[in-house]
Amino acid sequence: MEIYTFADFKKRQEEVFNQAAKSPVFLTERSRPSHVIMSAETYQQLIEQLAELEDAIWGKAAEAALTNSQMVGADKFVETLKKLANGEA
Repeated sequence: MEIYTFADFKKRQEEVFNQAAKSPVFLTERSRPSHVIMSAETYQQLIEQLAELEDAIWGKAAEAALTNSQMVGADKFVETLKKLANGEA
């Protein structure tokens, strides 16, 4: 991954964009990373990978919730609500 300062970027924009077409490029400002330039294709791939990872995480969370749940039938649920409403629970 290439790193350019903002000053370099201003002078060598074509070079920076050509490099970014191959792999992401870091821009620094005051010796700190400030921006990343990458191709639209690379960006889209990252977004798709992120979406897949988020889906996997939510899927695992749903599986864990289902495994750890204490589901009850509708009758038991209504009965418990009535007790709560009457201050019996």
